[in-house]
Amino acid sequence: MKPSRDINRLLEIMAALRTPQTGCPWDLEQDFRSIAPYTIEEAYEVADAIERDDMDDLRLELGDLLLQSVYHARMAEEEGAFDFGDVVEGITAKMIRRHPHVFGSEDVTADQYSASGMAKGTWERIKAEEQAEDARRRQEKGLPPKRADTSILADVPKTLPALLVALKLQKKAGKVGFDWNDYRLVLYKIEEELSELKEETEAGDRHRIEDEIGDLLFSVVNLARHFDIDPEIALRGTNTKFRKRFNFMENGLSDAGKTPEQASLDEMEMLWQAAKAKQPD
Repeated sequence: MKPSRDINRLLEIMAALRTPQTGCPWDLEQDFRSIAPYTIEEAYEVADAIERDDMDDLRLELGDLLLQSVYHARMAEEEGAFDFGDVVEGITAKMIRRHPHVFGSEDVTADQYSASGMAKGTWERIKAEEQAEDARRRQEKGLPPKRADTSILADVPKTLPALLVALKLQKKAGKVGFDWNDYRLVLYKIEEELSELKEETEAGDRHRIEDEIGDLLFSVVNLARHFDIDPEIALRGTNTKFRKRFNFMENGLSDAGKTPEQASLDEMEMLWQAAKAKQPD
């Protein structure tokens, strides 16, 4: 079997890997839950390649991410649920439905649509139509209806990274007025949470300490949001800065014939301060 630019070749490869007796033992053992962590990991690998501006890596990582979609679709096909073609048909239908201003299904004017998105009324109508179609399809297949969740927070996925979930929850709540109207109030909240954390650390209750750390992180995300700063990007920047400074320290110790394990804290701190001077914020 030769490589190809045709998506059908990838589907054939996955089918071969999942064929009993002749397929790959590891691939045959997998199911949706065992593959899900790899799907999430590959999405992060794509983001990492973009952050590093490495187009060659991005090409490879997008392939890995595409494989995850093919993998899940193949397992669903084996169960008789749906196949890859159904996935493609579903997303193309959604894109056409959600962009009537592009695909000519309705007349629009410049003030209805902009780079920031479609008019609120149109978006809500399309979402309602999608929900009705989903309910009809589930009924036809004999599936139980989805449990109604009318909360404005309902469409924030619980499986996203916690930092991103916190940001999305706060944005949703903010849209209905549940929000601080001054960033200084958020700073006060951070100070309050930090004070509570200090009290819990003195008490030594691990569960309470964990709870207060969560509250503190949630408040810091809120502060970032008030300045229109993505906390994930901010933390990524700090991670990169830490990595560079730590590498500088390691190189300095290596020049002295030492490893971090062999160095004293004072030696490492001296090199850390040198790294900060050489690599300022």
